[in-house]
Amino acid sequence: MYQINFNHPIHVHFIGIGGISMSGLAQILLDAGFCVSGSDARKSPLTQHLVTLGAKIRYPQMAGNIEDNIDLVVYTAAIAKDNPEFAAAAEKGIPLMTRADLLGQIMKNYKTAIAISGTHGKTTTTSMVSEVLLAADADPTLSIGGILKSIGGNIRVGKSDYFVTEACEYTNSFLSFFPRISVILNIEEDHMDFFKDIEDIRHSFRRFAELLPQDGYLIINREIDHVESLIEGLCCHIITFGASADADYSFTDASYDALGRASYSLLKKGENCGAINLGVVGEHNILNSLSVIALMDLLGIDFHTVRDALSSFSGTDRRFELKGEVCGIKILDDYAHHPTEITATLKAAANYAHKNLWCVFQPHTYTRTKAFLNDFAKALTLADKVVLTDIYAAREKNTIGISSRDLLHELEKLGKECYYFSSFDEIENFLLKNCINGDLLITMGAGDVVKVGENLLGM
Repeated sequence: MYQINFNHPIHVHFIGIGGISMSGLAQILLDAGFCVSGSDARKSPLTQHLVTLGAKIRYPQMAGNIEDNIDLVVYTAAIAKDNPEFAAAAEKGIPLMTRADLLGQIMKNYKTAIAISGTHGKTTTTSMVSEVLLAADADPTLSIGGILKSIGGNIRVGKSDYFVTEACEYTNSFLSFFPRISVILNIEEDHMDFFKDIEDIRHSFRRFAELLPQDGYLIINREIDHVESLIEGLCCHIITFGASADADYSFTDASYDALGRASYSLLKKGENCGAINLGVVGEHNILNSLSVIALMDLLGIDFHTVRDALSSFSGTDRRFELKGEVCGIKILDDYAHHPTEITATLKAAANYAHKNLWCVFQPHTYTRTKAFLNDFAKALTLADKVVLTDIYAAREKNTIGISSRDLLHELEKLGKECYYFSSFDEIENFLLKNCINGDLLITMGAGDVVKVGENLLGM
């Protein structure tokens, strides 16, 4: 594999530089003095920001963007080998590197590289960690899979030895990393277009844990099924968190305010350490915060700083984000696109004062919709009324004959009031006629369903 010498900056070209992770890595290289170019389908706030930092970006992707003075081309798992820029780089003999491999090489430059993994909650937990380290004046470098308001984006370049990043299991990209501390939040079935089954996924997380050095630390959820098989024989130190009292960090006396924000009593090895008040909602975020507290305890960050930062953290974009209110109807948006995430979000919403709970759900990818069709239906029954959009294809083509109408039929079998419309305009008109003062409306999914709520609010 091509090895970057960070003491001798080179010209790196990013195929798809506007992606949330790719743009962050490009910014880190720009700060380190590298010459950065890239391409994307269209301009965006992320690409425009990179241009202001000195990147040269072209639209759209085409073979002519690969110039002879490029030393290295970086691409994501979504880029096929017949991509014109990928093919042009290969023909010219320019080294090619995946996004994950570049991130791994960047991690090597930091004494304390921290990787946050799990099927769910990576972005929120990485953001929590970021907020605490910023509050502690730790000057970290941060790579987040969402927009964090306090840093005005998804990336922050610091000068300390702390590097914090999300670690995604899709295509086993996190196996290219070099962490000293890793967090595993949870493990469930997902990305079944890549993994064979849950055992295949567990095997990948085990390999991820094995990356840790002997003086490294794994912080892992004690509630993961058969967790012992994941940690048995590891050479690193193990720290556990979870709802059960036998975890190193656990909780009791959970409660929620009128906005669904959680509070609990922190238990460390069974000893009550006082109250924690979160600025985010749901029991899933209690568990996320426990992993953060365990991490900060390990790093020696002052507990009062941790507690205050968790209280003031209000989440990232598209994670139970209050978008606004129109005609007495509160509109939120959430990125949930897996049955477990949907369940967690709708349970959290139940603690939020409302009359009717509406969920506008946009299924994400054909393979995920088919694999979890029944589970999606069961999860969505937690809403009072469900409106379905067409499936957001993302990287896929519909070769398996699945549609949102199939999900509609499953919900109807369960007796749920459910509607399907093929366009956002139809959905918005329907909601304007049927939502009433005091209702709570959540747009939900990993695609562009957020536009529905924004259009209703005139954003």
